[in-house]
Amino acid sequence: MEAPIRSRLHDFIEPDPQGRDLPQLAPDAGRSALLDLVEAAPPPRPAADDRPGPKPGVPAYHTPVFVPAHPRSVAGTGTDGRPARVPFVVFELFDHPAHGTVAFAFTELEKLVDTLGDAQPWVAGSLGPLAEGVLEQGVTVLLDPRVAPEESNWRPQDLAAYAREVRR
Repeated sequence: MEAPIRSRLHDFIEPDPQGRDLPQLAPDAGRSALLDLVEAAPPPRPAADDRPGPKPGVPAYHTPVFVPAHPRSVAGTGTDGRPARVPFVVFELFDHPAHGTVAFAFTELEKLVDTLGDAQPWVAGSLGPLAEGVLEQGVTVLLDPRVAPEESNWRPQDLAAYAREVRR
């Protein structure tokens, strides 16, 4: 690959509104909200349904993948009506010389670390829902991409600074 792939991470930075004190929403220490989503999810479909399997060379829909991502938050209003930070997770997108805007997905965590560095934040998910979700935005998923060596998007000091910022 001749041209480097540029991260679009900084395209989405949103400053806090001026003059508003925005407290952080503290997660409930006793239980993760992710457990609520898991318990509310419908049961998986039986494997013997009439959907066709993947084409040769195409990974299965539920292939586990590791995706560069990081937490973010926006100014919002809490349930009590007061200003609050609303947290969510953002997939990191990259400019690719041949494919336009892409999301990277890796079949092994070691491949993500080897490609993007050990300080790169990530989330684990399934390839199918990832591809469907980003396709709505005109984004392609590249599975186990090879990229030109360059400085990592995230360094340990970036993670430390980010952690300090989200805790204020």
